[in-house]
Amino acid sequence: MTSSPKNRSIPILLLVVAMLLWSSSFVALKYAFQSYHPMLVIFARMLIGSICFLPFITTFRKVTITRHELKYLLIMAICEPCLYFIFEAKALENTTASQAGMITSILPLLVAVLAWGILREKVSRQTRIGFLLAVSGAVILSLAAEESANAPNPLLGNFYEFLAMVCAAGYTISLKYLSRNLPALFLTATQAFVGALFFLPFVLFTHDSLPEFHLPAFLAIIYLGTFVTFGAYGCYNYAVGCIPASQAAGFINLIPVFSVIMGMVLLGERMNGIQLAACALVFLGIYLSGSNKSRPQQSI
Repeated sequence: MTSSPKNRSIPILLLVVAMLLWSSSFVALKYAFQSYHPMLVIFARMLIGSICFLPFITTFRKVTITRHELKYLLIMAICEPCLYFIFEAKALENTTASQAGMITSILPLLVAVLAWGILREKVSRQTRIGFLLAVSGAVILSLAAEESANAPNPLLGNFYEFLAMVCAAGYTISLKYLSRNLPALFLTATQAFVGALFFLPFVLFTHDSLPEFHLPAFLAIIYLGTFVTFGAYGCYNYAVGCIPASQAAGFINLIPVFSVIMGMVLLGERMNGIQLAACALVFLGIYLSGSNKSRPQQSI
């Protein structure tokens, strides 16, 4: 499904809102992880998100899924939220919200690379060069990172965030195929329900008693479950059904900008000169890749 030019403003607005909410999730997760075990945070987030979808259960009964769609649905759910949140949780245990946000900027290029490798789509030389520059910038950003209270092992944390982006790329490609015939609300609910079931055993094995109550962390989890899991994913999934996935993924470039600003303002995070130069290299790679007008659109 594609939208007419006059109707593109709605999915574009929803994408901007989704990116803003996703950017804020890095800060919210850092707050929550300071008081609760990461697996408990992720499970509670998915559980709250699932509860938000309960009023729509009756509408989901009308959805029919083919065997081929079921395969993509499983791939989507395994990629994100399951593996994605494991890697992101490990990432934010070791690096800052600002650096993790910067790593997300390579997602659009990963989508193009996976589309080339899996779907045999053509990828231009300029896109490949842009991908190498962006990855190089991410590596330099990680190597130049300094250990701190918010980033005890930034190199490892940034690597985990990179793995999370690989999962996010697989999720985006699967989502584009599924959004042709399945409602965005159903796809978002599937992610929440599968995520809650997937992370439940992690909570049972890591906790033998109820954790202490911490209001800031609790509010952060509520925010993650409602505004991010329910809101951001709902906005993004709807938008992907309206415009090409490659264009939707391009909006991920807003996350580094938002996350760096939020990390500095809300968490007091800072970057050194080499890291700022590395950020510029990442954006240069993204610009080179995105400015290629002959780049083919995804077709799944």
